[in-house]
Formats: sequence, C-alpha cells, structure tokens
Amino acid sequence: MIIGTAGHIDHGKTALVKALTGIDADRLAEEKRRGITIDLGFAYTDVPGGSFGFVDVPGHERFVHTMLAGATGIDAALLVVALNDGVMPQTREHAAILDLLGIDRGVIALTKSDIAGDNTELVTAEVQALLATTGLREAAILPVSAIAGDGIAALTEALRTLGPKPRDISGHPRLAVDRAFTLSGAGLVVTGTLVAGGTANPMPIHAAMAAMQTRSNAAAVLSPATQGLRRHQRQARSPADTGRAWIGRLSRNARRSSASSRALP
Repeated sequence: MIIGTAGHIDHGKTALVKALTGIDADRLAEEKRRGITIDLGFAYTDVPGGSFGFVDVPGHERFVHTMLAGATGIDAALLVVALNDGVMPQTREHAAILDLLGIDRGVIALTKSDIAGDNTELVTAEVQALLATTGLREAAILPVSAIAGDGIAALTEALRTLGPKPRDISGHPRLAVDRAFTLSGAGLVVTGTLVAGGTANPMPIHAAMAAMQTRSNAAAVLSPATQGLRRHQRQARSPADTGRAWIGRLSRNARRSSASSRALP
C-alpha cells in the first residue's frame, strides 16, 4: 500500500515516517542542513499481512507542486497536524488537494503529543471541522509522538486496516510519474506509482505525452524487485527514445523545486 503524507511545514511528517519505518526520507544534504523537506522522500516497511510504501512530501508553501506530484498515485493519506500548532495554512491547502484528487482513505496523526498532549481535544475539533465536507471526514484521528513512540503502534494498525485502494487491474498499465532525473549509465529515469494494470519485467510502456517507450529496470523502488509489477507498486523506468521537448516537460518541476529551495532563508 502506498501512503502519502500531507500537512504543514514542521508538523513532523518526516519524523513520523521515520518512526513508522526506521528510514529517514530526507536524503538531500540541503534538507538535512535546513531541517526541512524540499523534494519527495520515500520509505518502505513490512507490516503483518503486507507492506507500507511512504511518499513523504514537503510542507512548505513554495513546494505545493511537489506535494501534488507525490500525492497523485497514493492509496491513502497520512494527514499530519501538530498539537502545538493546530490547523495551519498548508494543512488546509493539502487537505483541499487530497479532496480534489478524490483521496477518501486515510488517517490523521496529531503529532507532538509528548509536548502538547493537553491540546488534543481542541485540535481534534479543528481537524473535524476542516474535513467535515471532504472524503476524509470519517478518518481516524490519533495522537502520536514520533520522539517518544507514543501511539505509533495504534497508527500502524489504523493504516494497515485501510488496505490498498482497489484499482483496475485490466487494460494497459498506467504510471503516475512524480519525478524525473538522470543517472550515469542509464540516462533519463522517471519514477512513479503504478495506478492501473500490471507489467511484465521488462515490458514497454507508452507515455501519454509523446510517442515514446520506456524500459523497466528492476522497477520496484519501494519494495523488493519482483518478476513483474502490480498496481500499488513504485516503479523506476528509463525512456528508451525520448526527445528534448519531453525531457524539458518532465524536468520543469525539478528546476522549480531547486530554484525555490535556493530562495528559502
């Protein structure tokens, strides 16, 4: 199951993913230096009866386009609200994006319960009011602490009971692309979540943007490599024949993210 985080900056999304998986999704030196998430991060863990793949998104207002890219292919949302802050501007913005994308399955984590546990009732009411008209209006709301570990087991169980989102397994495979970058020896690589169909490994996929094909190279990113790929799984694909215009479109968001990060204090 692919789970996407959402929520305001500094509300503890990345710390919560680390508490759930043991993996720090902030991999860039700039992210570690500034203490904020700039690009999409990924983490994976096994749970009884399945596995979780997390897409950790930035909470800063300048990276909303990156959050949108990360949320496109997820099965469920993990909306994070800090108890010491309550509902903030990007809490509202991310909740609206999730609703526009039709994401109606998820859990709300009220983080920092170890330092602001007394605010649980107040913040719960704020969150319920925010989500009252959205698909997440009935989502479980759980206080947690990524530092102390309080509530992590209950949160894991709440996510596990959601299960993967039912998707169409017939017809052609459809990959929701969220990143594009180059690797030495491989060239352009695109990554994303397989949201429909399945693929043999390797199997050509035609991109909707242009007449091109991709080849699969050990394509499961957030789970062990398999013989063939199924919906809900993350993939990395290397375009076999791509024109400059298509590369430009794919890399535009990456350039925007880079420029925005340099402009931050």
